[in-house]
Amino acid sequence: MACRLNLASRNFDKAAENLGRAAQVHLSGEFLRQIVESEGQAVQSAAQAGKLPLDWSARDCPALDKEGERTDRSRIYLGSDGVMVPHITDAEKRTRRERTRAKRRRCGRKRRPLPRARAGADGPFKEFKIVTFYDDTATHRLVSVTRGDCAQAGRLMRRDAGRVGLNQADDKVGVVDGSEWIKNQIQRQSLLLDDLGLDFYHLSENLHKARRAVYGEEDPKDEKAPGHVWVGQILHTAKHDGYEKLRAQLQQWKDGRRGTSQCQAAEQVLNYVTDRRAMIQYPKFQELGRQIGSGPTESMCKATTQRIKGRGMRWDGDNAERIMALEALEQSGAWQDYWEAQLCLAN
Repeated sequence: MACRLNLASRNFDKAAENLGRAAQVHLSGEFLRQIVESEGQAVQSAAQAGKLPLDWSARDCPALDKEGERTDRSRIYLGSDGVMVPHITDAEKRTRRERTRAKRRRCGRKRRPLPRARAGADGPFKEFKIVTFYDDTATHRLVSVTRGDCAQAGRLMRRDAGRVGLNQADDKVGVVDGSEWIKNQIQRQSLLLDDLGLDFYHLSENLHKARRAVYGEEDPKDEKAPGHVWVGQILHTAKHDGYEKLRAQLQQWKDGRRGTSQCQAAEQVLNYVTDRRAMIQYPKFQELGRQIGSGPTESMCKATTQRIKGRGMRWDGDNAERIMALEALEQSGAWQDYWEAQLCLAN
């Protein structure tokens, strides 16, 4: 219950207060923090040992056709992304420690020495990686989090692919934001996907970046503004005609640009599309009923960081990862089964 209430609280003190009201279990916010982070570490250990409950596999994930109807085939998606997590720096730790010492001195009583200070981060934000497997309806989902590097995220992909039985799916699809590290890790971990697609929103985002550089800021509601008309035409071509016509249209548009800044913006978006030509398969994806957006992955990025992002929040990396592991457990639909298993062990 402490872990559950913490997920929906703004801070540990508030979670402790709610725990007292809900269950008449009265703890300090600091003690509740220690409990929650300890349980988050236990969830991480269970995941590493392959002991987290999972009541589905890729064979339980029916593929939808282009009309949104179920078929007799199975389909599973792989998504991954990076999220920025606020960290407490060394300088902030020293400031906090001095404040605590001053407060203890004002108390006038002899207190136990403070524990040895842990080193803080060298910057206010660090990138964590999210890995998720899901089906067409997001009924089945497996979410994992790591503060490790790209290689560690790749190992999570391979581990979780084994857990869900990725190789058993009839259609194995990756939908990602186009980051090079994701594609590299999929290859290095020998994840035999049938196709890897570029998230349509990220293509649109890069086109709008070029639009602003060439046409300037336009009223978002003015659909007839030249820049908005151009983006709409390009996206229509990408969605319905595929890469070759998309690139030809961009090349023709680039040839008509004048001025250094406009030419640079056009060159950048053309290179972005060219480098991801194998991932721009929107007509094929739609014909097969596949998703062309990475919305399920993006929503997991928001869900797993909701508790640790807030005004004034700063974390040690390992503690943030433990809190996010609990949210990942919840988002994977394994919360109840996990805690029931813990109760059985306790008995």
